[in-house]
Amino acid sequence: MSLRFSCFGLALLATGAGLPALAQPDLAPTATPRVVEHQRVASERVSIKLARLASLLGKDGDIRIVAFGSSSTAGAGASSPASTYPALLETDLEERLQIGASSRRSVTVINRGKGGDDSRDMAGRLERDVIAERPDLVVWQTGSNDPLKGVPVARFKELTREGILAIRAAGADVVLMDQQWCQRLSGVANAAEYGEALHELSTELGVPVIPRHDMMRSWVTRGLMTPQQMIGPDGLHMTDAGYRQLAKAAAVQILAGAGLVQPSLARN
Repeated sequence: MSLRFSCFGLALLATGAGLPALAQPDLAPTATPRVVEHQRVASERVSIKLARLASLLGKDGDIRIVAFGSSSTAGAGASSPASTYPALLETDLEERLQIGASSRRSVTVINRGKGGDDSRDMAGRLERDVIAERPDLVVWQTGSNDPLKGVPVARFKELTREGILAIRAAGADVVLMDQQWCQRLSGVANAAEYGEALHELSTELGVPVIPRHDMMRSWVTRGLMTPQQMIGPDGLHMTDAGYRQLAKAAAVQILAGAGLVQPSLARN
């Protein structure tokens, strides 16, 4: 499977000394020196929210990422483990960072998703399943099961905040992933409040968010796929095609957090 930058129409911009050069399309023949200079200045203004990841991208060695979450991370609805979003994310990041067989750098994405988990369940296994792996980055997908299981929004927010702080205290960066856009959650009266709480924490703590809910709606609006192609018959879990698109989007969002993609270009 070949995942290319043209899937998003993005030019990934390397920033800062020592960071890896990312594959990017050639400039259009009509590009002037002024356009090139504008792109260079714009790239220098990219904020870095994932400081540990950004520092590691300029070095040799393994980058360890833990994908933490519930069934969306575990891969419910996928046809095989290789079709889950964490497995596809690993491949996509390696391609975007041009990591090949001869490279002295690698990306490892460890899947720590568990079906049915809400914020209480994840808090109970955070130390064992996430922090013990000594990750450089944690991608935390959460907020889908809490409304389905009646966990109070305030409790969800409290446990998520505590988890973010614990992960950071262990030396890892954090990226959050919000709810999927799907029929099952749309039928829960206060489901949107959990997504709002997640984004409030993002602002409060300066944590990037992979805005899965809005992106999925956008994929349908833009004609990239239909709801049926994206969500399986149970009305909740993603299909192989949905996970593939999610992995691409997550890779771009992660690189944006590390300062390698302009935030405006990371909107998918």
